[in-house]
Amino acid sequence: WDFKRGCVIIKNKESKELNSFVESAKLRIRNIKAELLERGKSCTPEIIKNKFFGIEENQKGVIEFFNEHNERCTRLMNIDFAPLTIERYQTCCKHLQNFIRGKYKKEDIKLTEVNQQFIQDLECYLKTERKCNHNSAIKYLKNFKKIMRLAIAQDLITVDPFRNLKYRFEEVDMAYLNEDELNTIKNKKFMLERINVVRDVYIFCCYTGLAFSDVMSLCPDDLKSDDEGSMWIKKKRKKTKSWCHIPLLPAAYEILKKYHNHPYCNEKKVCLPVISNQKMNSYLKEIADVCGIKKDLSTHTARHTFATTVTLKNKVSIEVVSKMLGHSSINMTKKYARVVDELIKNDMAKLMLKFKESPMMAN
Repeated sequence: WDFKRGCVIIKNKESKELNSFVESAKLRIRNIKAELLERGKSCTPEIIKNKFFGIEENQKGVIEFFNEHNERCTRLMNIDFAPLTIERYQTCCKHLQNFIRGKYKKEDIKLTEVNQQFIQDLECYLKTERKCNHNSAIKYLKNFKKIMRLAIAQDLITVDPFRNLKYRFEEVDMAYLNEDELNTIKNKKFMLERINVVRDVYIFCCYTGLAFSDVMSLCPDDLKSDDEGSMWIKKKRKKTKSWCHIPLLPAAYEILKKYHNHPYCNEKKVCLPVISNQKMNSYLKEIADVCGIKKDLSTHTARHTFATTVTLKNKVSIEVVSKMLGHSSINMTKKYARVVDELIKNDMAKLMLKFKESPMMAN
């Protein structure tokens, strides 16, 4: 062994193989050192040795890292994150923990143990054990994907386990109220006051297009009057942080006036007494049953009703609808604003008349 040159002196097959291995190891050690320095990480012989032999020090667990993320989000609630967004991350983490307990018989696994097979098994678990539909399962997987991207950014893992996996949402024809159904609910009188309140909040959303989180936080400062005395809602959306500008239709304005001095509104300094999303959805199903409406109503169907029945059907352009909904792109609006059959019928009637009157059709 030549200590100065760091190689075997004797020239035979075994020594050549050993010298080749030594040179390969030296090159790998130099690369590890260069990578650590480039990333601004500590570079000690112990760290280099652990990297060389694949020993991970203080590797975080998936659930541990996910919980840290959720705790940060909770501290930033109503600042950077809406409550419903945080709730979705917490539910995702709970599903993930139950999956790990069932499959691996442990409370947590290392971040480095997450691979594509793990993710595919997780998708199967969500769709079979948790009975999630396709889109719900994909939402949870996308939440988890964000967590793994954060782990990469913090140098906790080096390979993205989602790198070759593509997920697409299935097109869903969301329920919305037609004009008759909207008027039926609007004019219905209920015996219980709490049902009337839920109905009023829902109808308000149908005439403004506000999402649940936005109507819940709607306060007097969000109401503006223009030069002509017309009232507007000018509010930054919780979810996207984009502004929505909505002229108040008479039906919506009357509901605001009705709850102007409501004790809850005065205490919370909000415009409407909005209960939790879960309770409101439960009451909306009761309202639909009482009104004989065979549709699965939720707070979000009000947004679809505004886009389809209240605006698009009344010839409001999709560009204006997009602005009122607070969308950053027309493409986001298209999934809400479907062209209803009546619009197609009216437009085609004009076309039929044109062709009927043309000389070619006459002959």
